[in-house]
Amino acid sequence: MNKDVLKKHIQEFIQDSKKNVDKFNNDFKERLDLISYYQSFTKDKILKMNEDEIYEYIAKLWAMLLWGNKKYVVDKIIEDNGLQNFKKNLAELVWSELDIKERWDNFRNNIKGMGPAMISEILCKTHPNEFMIWNRRAYVGLNYIEVKNLPRYDYQLTGEVYNYLCRVCKEIAMELKKAGFQDQTLLAVDYFIWDKLQVEDNLSKIYVRKPPTEPKISSVESKFIHDDIRDKLRDIGQWLGFTSKTEQKVSEGSKVDTIWEATIGNMGRVIYIFEVQTKGSIDSLILNLLKSLNNPAVQGVVAVSDQAQLELIKKHVIDVKDLRDKLKYWDGLFHFTHVEDIGKIGTCKMPSV
Repeated sequence: MNKDVLKKHIQEFIQDSKKNVDKFNNDFKERLDLISYYQSFTKDKILKMNEDEIYEYIAKLWAMLLWGNKKYVVDKIIEDNGLQNFKKNLAELVWSELDIKERWDNFRNNIKGMGPAMISEILCKTHPNEFMIWNRRAYVGLNYIEVKNLPRYDYQLTGEVYNYLCRVCKEIAMELKKAGFQDQTLLAVDYFIWDKLQVEDNLSKIYVRKPPTEPKISSVESKFIHDDIRDKLRDIGQWLGFTSKTEQKVSEGSKVDTIWEATIGNMGRVIYIFEVQTKGSIDSLILNLLKSLNNPAVQGVVAVSDQAQLELIKKHVIDVKDLRDKLKYWDGLFHFTHVEDIGKIGTCKMPSV
């Protein structure tokens, strides 16, 4: 961490707090209100929450601001995980006495539909002295002050990495304290990062690929990424107005990752198919897509992967005449796995289908 750059911006932050007393007082009150709200959800209260209470609890998160239909998100979380299972895992995440590394990993392994931005925000607002908020803005800010080993993608953000990031933010909180700022919670650190460490140049660089290739991934990481992207494709389809589902059988012998389905005038039922390739046999991918085309409602098939694997798929498909002219390619694998912006349609170019 570059302490000189950090201290420079902390001094600016302190000066701003003296010039804009009302704003900083309002920010402080806002933090107190948020902490009070989330701390009111004790372990027992979380376990007794009904669906309306879960909706309010999750919908208030800043990480939910990009969603127009928050109820859809919360309903999907409950549907995909089960009401009792979700409450049990949430209670363990927030109030278990296990090390945060274990709690983080357990929750991410057991619960679908909630990424690091949502999870860390709940932790920070409940335990503001211990846990930080991790999202795209946090990445930009910490990268700007030269914090090392920052995760660029969600699959890299393990419990151990999150624990490391919390320690980094505690160092920033200590510097705020030394400079005379009264609120040294990690929630206050988040406000500081947003106010002072957002650099336009860095905001654009988060989307730049690091040459020559993206990081290699293990089989466990591959499964995590595959399922996460599959689910985000479903969400994007939903945003666009399609009936969108995952793991669907569309023809005999073909079960695909995600479908977008619509009824269009005289055309009747129209289906677009997406297959996510992270690891595994490309020949199996091609065979599955070929079989899916036996369904007359299928109007488009899309392979979603990184640039290197898409080039391999193109080479395999070139001699498969029934597929080569129909298959589209979406270089979206690592765009989809960016922190906080997962699922935003604008983060990658959508294929024309």
